[in-house]
Amino acid sequence: MPPDVLLTASDAGTSLRLSLPSDLSDASLVVATVVAVVDVVLRVVALAVVPRDRRPSSAMAWLILIFFVPSLGVVAYLLIGSPKLPRARREKQASMNRLIEEAARGADDVVEEHPWPPWVEGVTRLNHALGAMPLLSSNDAHIIPDYRDQLRELAEGVAKAQRYVHVEFYILSYDDATAPVFAALEDAVARGVTVRVLLDHIGSWRYPGYKRAVRELDRIGVQWRLMLPVQPLRGRYQRPDLRNHRKLVVVDGETAFVGSLNLIDRTYDKRATIKRGLLWQDLLVRLHGPVVHEVDALFVTDWYSETDEVVSQATDHLAPPDPGRRLHCQVVPSGPGFEGQNNLKLFNALLYGASRRVSITSPYFVPDESLLTAVTTAAERGVEVELFVGAIGDQVLVFHAQRSYYEALLRAGVRIWLYPAPYVLHAKHMSVDDDVAVVGSSNMDIRSFELDLELTLLVLGREFTDELRRVEDDYRSRSTELTLEAWSGRGFWRRLADDLARLTSAVQ
Repeated sequence: MPPDVLLTASDAGTSLRLSLPSDLSDASLVVATVVAVVDVVLRVVALAVVPRDRRPSSAMAWLILIFFVPSLGVVAYLLIGSPKLPRARREKQASMNRLIEEAARGADDVVEEHPWPPWVEGVTRLNHALGAMPLLSSNDAHIIPDYRDQLRELAEGVAKAQRYVHVEFYILSYDDATAPVFAALEDAVARGVTVRVLLDHIGSWRYPGYKRAVRELDRIGVQWRLMLPVQPLRGRYQRPDLRNHRKLVVVDGETAFVGSLNLIDRTYDKRATIKRGLLWQDLLVRLHGPVVHEVDALFVTDWYSETDEVVSQATDHLAPPDPGRRLHCQVVPSGPGFEGQNNLKLFNALLYGASRRVSITSPYFVPDESLLTAVTTAAERGVEVELFVGAIGDQVLVFHAQRSYYEALLRAGVRIWLYPAPYVLHAKHMSVDDDVAVVGSSNMDIRSFELDLELTLLVLGREFTDELRRVEDDYRSRSTELTLEAWSGRGFWRRLADDLARLTSAVQ
């Protein structure tokens, strides 16, 4: 019904007045009332739900978003608000933890005499309590810092397989650089070796070589599955930014490779990165000894989570302990399948235990309050703390958020080394004093602490720490040290960009 049009005469002339029908006015009032009530209810519910089991800074960021932009905030929270995997997935993790505990019962945290400080034993027991994996002796570990050598060693390792190969990568791509590894997998299948491959869905599909990779896996005849697939039309959906960020290869339960390397060309095969000339700098570690079975247990857990199939590997092929292998190693799994932040607790424990020096390498250093306090406290009590980061970054928001912490670190006495362009320093490791080292897939940011499934390896032994120190010495020789004076002189707009990016890191 059209509105009434009334002409009203007055001394000043004729005026036009519109009036709506009473029923339409009532409807508008009802709609406005409903909208207001829903808005209030959403805010009250948000106050009750958002802070539950969440860091105060993260909860506050979510509440600010919901209160100021309710429609966007509520939709975003429904999509990516829960930092936990689905209940069924967490139950699978718990059941596998019980199996791992049972299998490792006879190898419970070695307590023989050792050269490292007494506090380290408490760290290993913490790791065992959180991740179900004990500290194991009689291992050997070797660092492979060069990209070409990393791919070559992977291919050669697969070429020696006689029984099985387990492959798990956050990013798995088929391109000219990775083709030799795929060729080695094909040869292994041809000679009767069982090959299982896991690749993260969202992590891999963004890259041009993803489709070629899955076609190649099908052609070769390996058993492969997507990790944490986001395929709602197929009934598979969870928070899309909960990802499996692990990188590992296991051959016959005798050799394992872990580290930061993704199976992709060093340029990451993207037009933008190729145009910028970026090259990723990674670290890979080759392992022998009992710890290989802990790495394999992590693959078996992830395979079970995606397929409901429990892979049981016989242990009658195990070689006797080698007295020449003197390293003690422990795998520390972490991620939203666990109740706590296992990797964060490990990093903090090491920082508070350190007495002389700590070297940290992380491509994405965006610490939470506890880690920032641990790092700065270590420096302020006289520990020599240094941080290796890239002078350039591949992720704009994370890169600027990271830079926002530099001033606090420098004022505390932390030395910051900027690894030069065109390299993206993607390695993730830490060395503590003379006998303690950590390598793996975990960054030092909130995403790796809460949202990503990670693999961290603790290695105790002077020979490995010395080897890692040589890698750090090489970084230092190539890098430029950032000084507080130079950093304090950066412009207003750069400072503002860093501080604004820092705010986004809390919305987890």
